[in-house]
Parts: sequence; C-alpha cells; structure tokens
Amino acid sequence: MWLPDPARMAPMLLGAMIGMAVTVLLQWLLQPVAHRLDLLDHPRGRKDHAHPTPITGGVAMMVAAIATTVALRVPLSGAFHGYLYGSLLLIVVGLLDDRHDLAWWVRIPAQMVAALLMVYVGDVRVEHIGPLFGLADTALGAWSVPLTVFATVGLINAINMIDGADGLAGMLVLTALLMLCAAALYSGNHLLALRLGTLSGVVAGFLAYNLRLPWRSRAHVFMGNAGSAFLGFTIAWAVFRLTQDPNHEVSPVLALWLLPIPVMDTLVLIVRRLKTRRSPFAADRSHIHHLMLDAGFGPTRAALLLSAFSAVVGFAAAEAMRLDVPESLLLAAYLLLCLGWYLVTARHARAIGFFRRLRGQPAAKANPASR
Repeated sequence: MWLPDPARMAPMLLGAMIGMAVTVLLQWLLQPVAHRLDLLDHPRGRKDHAHPTPITGGVAMMVAAIATTVALRVPLSGAFHGYLYGSLLLIVVGLLDDRHDLAWWVRIPAQMVAALLMVYVGDVRVEHIGPLFGLADTALGAWSVPLTVFATVGLINAINMIDGADGLAGMLVLTALLMLCAAALYSGNHLLALRLGTLSGVVAGFLAYNLRLPWRSRAHVFMGNAGSAFLGFTIAWAVFRLTQDPNHEVSPVLALWLLPIPVMDTLVLIVRRLKTRRSPFAADRSHIHHLMLDAGFGPTRAALLLSAFSAVVGFAAAEAMRLDVPESLLLAAYLLLCLGWYLVTARHARAIGFFRRLRGQPAAKANPASR
C-alpha cells in the first residue's frame, strides 16, 4: 500500500492550515462589506433560503489562495500566472453576474477568455487524452486548444449547476482537490501537491461558513457565481497540470472519476434538455441535489453522501489504474454510470423513489425539503 512521505506532507499541511485560516478570516471581514455593497443572494424565485446571504465566498477563496501562496513563498511559475489572471477575470465577471444576472452569452465568452489565458499565458492545456484507442497516447495536435477551452468551460458550468444546496459544491470540490493532491504526491509532482493542499485548505475554510451544522441551521456565506466559476476553473487547471506533465504521468481518464457527480449530472441534464428542445442553461429542479432534497435528505447529509461516493469511486479508479486496468474500460465504465443515471432520472418519481430507498424509507411518497 502506498503512503506519502511525511516530509513532503508537512509543507502541504501547513499551506492547508494557513489557507483555511485566511479564508475564514476574510469571510468574516467581508460580511459587512457584502451588506454595504448589496453582494447578497436574496430569497426569490427558485431560491428558498430564508435570509439575504453574502455571496463573497468566491472572493475570499481567491484572495486567500493568492495570499497563502505568497506567504509560503511558493514559486510563481508561468502556469500559475495564467491561472491567476483567469481567476481574476472570472471573479470580476462572476460578481457582476451575482449582482445583475448576466446572460449566458456574456458569461460563456468570459469563461472562454479565462481558458485562453490559462493556455497562452500559463502554457497549460490538454495535449493528449491517453491510450484510449490504441497502445499509444492519443495526441490532440490542432484540437488541443479547442478541447482545453471546451473542457474548462464545461467544468466551470458543472460546478455552477451543482451549487444548489448548502455545502454541496464545496464538499465535492474539496473531495476532488484532496484526491488530485494524493495523485500529485503519488506521481512525484510535489509542487502541484503543495498548491492543491493549499487550495484544499481554502475550500475547507469556505465550508466553515457554508455548511449547515448541528449548531447552525443555515449557511452564513455562499460562494456565488464568482465562487463556482473560480472553483470550476481551479479544478480544470489542476487536472490539466496533473495529467499533462510528461515528467509526472497521470492518466487523463482518472480526472472523470475524481469529480464524477457534477460532470455526470451536467451531461445527463444537457442531453435531456436538448432532447426536449430546451436550452442547456434552462433552470429547473432536476439536478441530483434537488432530487435528494425532495426525497427528504437534508443539505449536509446530501453533501456528505455524494462526497463519500466521489471519494470511493475516485480511489477505486486510481487503484484500477495502478493494477493496469485498460483506460478504455474505465472510460466505458464512466459512460455506463452516466447512462444508468440517465435511466434512473428518466422519470421524476423513479428518481425520488431511488433516493428514498437510500434513506431506508418507502418509495411511494416524496417529501419536498427546503434548501
């Protein structure tokens, strides 16, 4: 059984603790600013939280990530500069979106520009997708930049779409970051592991204000569209850095299994919406967290259950790769998982019944639950 070197773990843990502490402090400091500038998520429409809530979690996480990196004197490579500039752009556009509800044709181009900054400033891109169709890696050539932009925009919107229950998006991203960090350590990419450890602490600091806990009945801060865009971009950058480094090889197929819920849920809903001739960006209550809430799960229990599932399948996929299971089989298994979820959710009542059975209750009744 592989175990990380304790000497390599020490700076990572330090970065995580500092990142968490700085994020918690910034969220506390930004709360009065949020009220003064009306950076609040007001209860209306499909939003069923009862109180106006600050949406400054994204700003706090980005500033904390940068401040912690500087404090630890981590080398600021060109790859990190591309990530930094893209993050700043997404935070600014995300805050405008939180305030003014920007149209998708404003948000998507901004996300594409952020991806291009990652590519051309940071030189971070998808150059190969592993040996999916033969014995050698499948190089992308001229398709490298388009696929990088497509994957980045897709991950940003997947995190945005899953951010519909307190603590859920943050828990899923934290789980993914921890697994990415473990993969970086395993492959010998210690600088990336340090950055991912710091980012894990930053997200944990956000969750300290966002998770519902026994002594706190509601979230005190939301990440907002700025935060979901920042976290989606962070995952994309981390995945590309991890899987496209020839000196520390990690299969790109593994990335699908490290963030399975948001990607699967988004793919299935986009297919279903296009099939019914609706916009892929149409709002509804068909996401996995909505189904779980309607089946009686509380937000925290749903977040913990989905995060545990992500961790189990992620580490199972990593172990399968270590045992030389063909990557084409792992890709096929992921597509089967998506197909299974599509069939389960083909009927709303069937999906509610599925989650009620997970709770150990009869499937006949559905109890709508508030966010």
